[in-house]
Parts: sequence; structure tokens; C-alpha cells
Amino acid sequence: MRSACAGGCNFPARPSRTALEEPVYWTPEADLGKVLLTVTPLTAGPGGDLSAALDESASRLAADGLHLIHGVGPSAVHVVRLTGAAADQPLAALVPLDADAPDRLSAISRLWRALHSPPPPADMRLTPQRRRRLRHMLQALDGRTFGATYRDIAEVMFGVPRVASDPWKTSALRDTTVRLVRDGLAMVGGGYRDLLRHRRRT
Repeated sequence: MRSACAGGCNFPARPSRTALEEPVYWTPEADLGKVLLTVTPLTAGPGGDLSAALDESASRLAADGLHLIHGVGPSAVHVVRLTGAAADQPLAALVPLDADAPDRLSAISRLWRALHSPPPPADMRLTPQRRRRLRHMLQALDGRTFGATYRDIAEVMFGVPRVASDPWKTSALRDTTVRLVRDGLAMVGGGYRDLLRHRRRT
């Protein structure tokens, strides 16, 4: 019998791959690190026809074009060759001039580096610090979901001696733990999509 929380996806996936191995293709609207490629209206300069250099080994055809993942790991760049742009044509990157333009320009810079002087810089939307806090958020949320108190969670994450060193009701670790659970709830409630964009200064 299938569990109500077993998960699933509404796109084809290879059963032999784990969720960590199966590539994920986000829409260009969701993933601001995805480079949009179209046919250039200009004559390409020397070395400008790089469409054939794109790695098509990991690709998926969708209504808006061919989605590619160029490279592997933290250096991978996600690309969509928009409908009408053939592989043998010189390409241009399309950047809507909206509030997300800086993210898209950063992605274009990474793709250019990947094609001209690989490997490109790592995708810094998910920095080591952000990744570490995300792990703590999910750890804290898991504990809370299974009935652990905030103090139980803090003792596991920060150690019993450190938690006991201050009165719990006024402890900074208590506030940190509450925030981790709160932010973890927001993350699983749809906030995970914010990981696809650079953090904005407020």
C-alpha cells in the first residue's frame, strides 16, 4: 500500500537513480541561474559560435525548448536553448531587464567561463554557510515534527553542557532553535524555491 507521504514527481524519472542522482530541471521563471539562449540577430565574432560546445548528455525537451545541464556538480550550469534556436546556430543570451537581471547575468558569466576556460566558478547561490544553516533547519524541523521539545533539539545540535550553561527561558540558543524550526517550516512550505536565487540585501 502506498504511503500518503511517499512523495513522487509529475515528470519522467529513471527508477534506477536515487533522488540525489536524478537531474532536476526547473522552469526559467523559478531558476534564475538558468541561462536562456536564443538565436543571435548579430554576426558572431571570432569564437562566438559556441552552441555546438554545449554538453547535451543531460537534456530534456520541453514546450519552451531544450533544457541542458552543462557540466557536473557545483560547477554545472543550467541552460535552456529556446524553441527555434538550433544547435548549429550562433546563440545569444536573453536577459529580461527586471529585478532578477543580476542573477541571470551571473549565470551567463558562469556559462561563458565554462565554455572558454573551464571549470567555471561554483554556483554561489547556495554558499557553504547557507548550506550549513539549511541542514540545521531541517534537522531542527525533523526533531520538532517527531515530538522533541525545543530544548531537546538544542541539546542534540549544540550539546547538553552548552545548553545548560544559561537559563533556558532566556537562552540565546533557545531563540536560535525556535528560529531554525520556524525557518524550516517555511522552507518545506515552498520557501525552498528561494534557494534558486541569490540572497537579496534587505
